[in-house]
Amino acid sequence: MTLHPEIAEFIASLPAPPEGPLDPVAMRAADEAHVAPLAERLPLHAVDDVTAKTAAGEVPVRIYTPVEADSHGVLVYFHGGAFFLGSLETHDHVARSLAKETGLKVVSVGYRLAPEAAFPAGLDDCYAVVRWVAEEGTDLAWDGTTLAVAGDSSGGTFAAAVAARAYDDGFDRITHQILYYPSLDLDFDVDRYPSLRENAVGYGLETAGLKPFNAFYLDSGADPADPLVSPIKRTDLTGLPPALVVTAEHDPMRDEGELYGERLGEAGVEATVSRYEGAGHGFVQHFSRIPEYHAVFTQTRDFLGRS
Repeated sequence: MTLHPEIAEFIASLPAPPEGPLDPVAMRAADEAHVAPLAERLPLHAVDDVTAKTAAGEVPVRIYTPVEADSHGVLVYFHGGAFFLGSLETHDHVARSLAKETGLKVVSVGYRLAPEAAFPAGLDDCYAVVRWVAEEGTDLAWDGTTLAVAGDSSGGTFAAAVAARAYDDGFDRITHQILYYPSLDLDFDVDRYPSLRENAVGYGLETAGLKPFNAFYLDSGADPADPLVSPIKRTDLTGLPPALVVTAEHDPMRDEGELYGERLGEAGVEATVSRYEGAGHGFVQHFSRIPEYHAVFTQTRDFLGRS
């Protein structure tokens, strides 16, 4: 299937990237400039900015309560952005849609970013907030049942790494992991996955951009051979939580996500792999307004309800 026409039109309208080294500060400012005004955002029962006092320190989180209730299941969400971009604001609409469609309370994590915060600061923040939810569940009105982790792109990397780290620590409260077009192999080799060649140019995120985008994270001390950096490097996937792995047809990272889902299944983990045709990387953040892609949120709801 060809790229969805609305996505293709958007990509064609983008200016050529600036020459020279990437400027994370300028790129973050450009991201924030496109955030929707508060009045235009999906209304929910409550949206609260709080500071989670965790083992990793104080971490800003935004808590989305979909409807008034005595208690809720919880989904902890990690935004994408190649480990150096993204914020509670740039992904606010994703968190709101997750809360509305799943009925869960969503805790979005404002983790520390590279390169200012060296590895494993961001990962530590994400993991610590999940533990904080379990430990402070009474104050969050957590019902003690569903505790899911979810993330898009590099946030999907963190979701997979958090699930694995929790398992290794004997922390067994995570019930689901939801990975939207995750970056699972930061040891870049264009010959390793066909999608790196098939989707190299013309679909938004380009294969040539992966190394410079992830350099901020890798240069901060993240070793691509480490399974907490490249979750696909983990040799034993048994015992991990059930997984929903969402990929995009025209994404350079499509095949590593689908391989990870296949390996989870082979390890006895319930794993659903779902490829969205006509989509490119980032469609949950940028194009979930398109009906066939907004369905990712109802698919997430259905996956969470199965187990």
